[in-house]
Amino acid sequence: MDLAIIGTGNTATVLGKLFKEKGHRIIEVNGRSASDTNFLAKELGAKPSYDLKQLTPHAEIYVIAVSDMAIDHISMDIHFEDKIVVHTAGSMSIQVLHHTSCNFGVLYPLQSMRKEIEDIPDIPFLIDGNNDYTKNALKSFAKTLSSNVQPANDLQRKKIHLAAVFVANFPNFLYALTENYCYKEKISFDILLPLIHETTNRLYTYPASTTQTGPAIREDFSTIENHLDMLQQYPLMKTTYLAFIQSILTWKLDENL
Repeated sequence: MDLAIIGTGNTATVLGKLFKEKGHRIIEVNGRSASDTNFLAKELGAKPSYDLKQLTPHAEIYVIAVSDMAIDHISMDIHFEDKIVVHTAGSMSIQVLHHTSCNFGVLYPLQSMRKEIEDIPDIPFLIDGNNDYTKNALKSFAKTLSSNVQPANDLQRKKIHLAAVFVANFPNFLYALTENYCYKEKISFDILLPLIHETTNRLYTYPASTTQTGPAIREDFSTIENHLDMLQQYPLMKTTYLAFIQSILTWKLDENL
């Protein structure tokens, strides 16, 4: 399939590599930065372009892979009669593309992506389209990219996007806080990596609600007080620790665990 990519950031780069790896042809990469656009276009074997109003008319699908805040602005400059135009955002409505074409949709990759990665991770795709033709076309296309393709309307994608923030963004923030703490206390953060790995791996076998450990779930208030004393010099960590302890205790009470 012939594709055009609008964007040069993490999502555009990883998806571009995936499209190419799966045998699709990227005929054009459009971006604001000439250097970034030229670099990605060369990597994907595509033509670089910098003016949205001069996009090639020969692609079958136009993939807008930019920040959520830029989608509305960019879509105002894209006008095709019947080509498929999609965005890749989880929290943006499909309707933001209603004036781009009579066929528009969403191709949402549910994965954290960095352009520097060598091996592309497994990427589930959530898809939607404004009509049956677009839905079927995107379903067929997405199935060439992933074994996990599911339909999801605006509300469903927003719910999944929110859930993704909880399981990806928030834990990574905790890793960053802990990494900084370890550095300042001159202890190894790397020694915690097997624990992180094991905790995550359990989710493939057991419900998360059955594997919760720690002083809060045990109601070990002596250890909790000791931890809080140790965090006196780390007010952000202390506030975060307290919030999680209180949340776990409330959750335990509500769930009768």
